[in-house]
Formats: sequence, structure tokens, C-alpha cells
Amino acid sequence: MILNLALNYGSKEEIVNACNKLIKKKVKKVNIIDFENNLYTNKIPNPDILIRTGGKKRLSNFLLMQLAYTEIFFVKKLWPDFTEQDYNAIINGFIKIKRNFGKI
Repeated sequence: MILNLALNYGSKEEIVNACNKLIKKKVKKVNIIDFENNLYTNKIPNPDILIRTGGKKRLSNFLLMQLAYTEIFFVKKLWPDFTEQDYNAIINGFIKIKRNFGKI
């Protein structure tokens, strides 16, 4: 299991930073792999699950590129009220999902 803490993080800034790195390297044609290799998370696998507590149904500028195939679970409870049982229910739901990563 990998736990990432994103302190003072903004995905839009990360994307601009990756673009600037590619410009500085004078890359003429960018592909997804080149772009992903210049993100802050380039050595970390993309998340399989995102749990958004607090009842909000938005990403809030969080890992916009990396969440393309992530299963997102929205929970009405606030983080301090989120329990082990809530977590286990999400994991059990995730296990049942047929993930196709954009394929039919």
C-alpha cells in the first residue's frame, strides 16, 4: 500500500510545471509517457481508489491527470467521522468493480 500526502499541492500547477520542464528540454512532440514522466508523481503508480469525504463531489484540483482510471468514492461523512467500517465497505465495493481502463 502506498499512502500519499499532498500538502500545499495543486494539480494545475503540477501540469504547468510538467509543461515547462518539457519546454526546457526542447521536446518537439509530447506523448503521454513523456508528460507523465515530468509530473511530481512520476515514480508513483496512479491511484486505484480515491475516497472523497465531506459530501463534496468534486476533485478540487487533486491529481487531475493521475485520476483518469481511478475509482472515486464519495462519502458524506467528514474525515474525522470516517471509520474502519466505512473503509472496508469501500474496499469490498472496489473489489466487485470490473475495471477496463478505457477498453470495452
